[in-house]
Amino acid sequence: MKKTKLANLLRQVRQEASLTQYQLAERIGQAQSYVSKYENGEQRLDLIELEVVCAAAGSLCGAVP
Repeated sequence: MKKTKLANLLRQVRQEASLTQYQLAERIGQAQSYVSKYENGEQRLDLIELEVVCAAAGSLCGAVP
């Protein structure tokens, strides 16, 4: 998956959960700038970080059960 596609997907997941970047950042124990950076493709997430972000937004991020 291209970096921009993943960044857009993560932004969409957050917005569908009606969360601001700040609110999501609080849930995952990070600064708002961390959320901004990965949503803009400036920060990479490893799989564990991706799971944490998705769980905090209440999403499986397209995972297949």
